[in-house]
Amino acid sequence: MTITYRAAEIPAAELAEKPLGQPSAEPLTGEITTRAKVFFDIEQITAGTWECEPGASRWEFTTRGEIIYVLSGSMTVQRDGEEGVLLTAGTSAVFELGWQGVWTVHETLRKVFVVYRP
Repeated sequence: MTITYRAAEIPAAELAEKPLGQPSAEPLTGEITTRAKVFFDIEQITAGTWECEPGASRWEFTTRGEIIYVLSGSMTVQRDGEEGVLLTAGTSAVFELGWQGVWTVHETLRKVFVVYRP
């Protein structure tokens, strides 16, 4: 079976909503609402779509890494000790194991993600 989905077209109401928090990230600007749907999940790989409302949060990829493709919205990611990088629709990014820094979502962001664990 081939798993397919059009992540940009899934209504937000069909995604599972929850506040951003550990173990994923630590909100820095108050409560931040996220929405997600996982389409594939095995022992070392999880993939799906994720949406996040504006706000800043601290991320520490100590036990996993993540590859993303931004579908809509924008955010600045700033790895500790480095300059920030603006991610917008059409941008891909890799957060390798050990990445630590801040994500600042400027406008509601939707992405496709693949989380990998060693």
